[in-house]
Amino acid sequence: MALNMKEVEHVALLARLSLSDDEKKIFGEQLSSILNYADTLNALATDDVEPLTHVLPAFNVFRVDSIRPSMQQKEMLTNAPLAEEGQYKVPKIM
Repeated sequence: MALNMKEVEHVALLARLSLSDDEKKIFGEQLSSILNYADTLNALATDDVEPLTHVLPAFNVFRVDSIRPSMQQKEMLTNAPLAEEGQYKVPKIM
């Protein structure tokens, strides 16, 4: 499938590219060869192939929830650059 110059310009516009005439010619040839290669997939017999949602089998990978003791507040704040009244203190943004 050969692309004409107008189609190459349209693709360049969609990609927000500013191309010279030489670049349009080069990219037009490259895009045409890519589309020709993709057209070879139409020659494959895919009538007996089931559509896939995932290439690999999908399964739940979540771990089991378990109750564990957490760190104490004072221990968590020991590495804080600034702490005040048991909370992290950060610079005012606005």
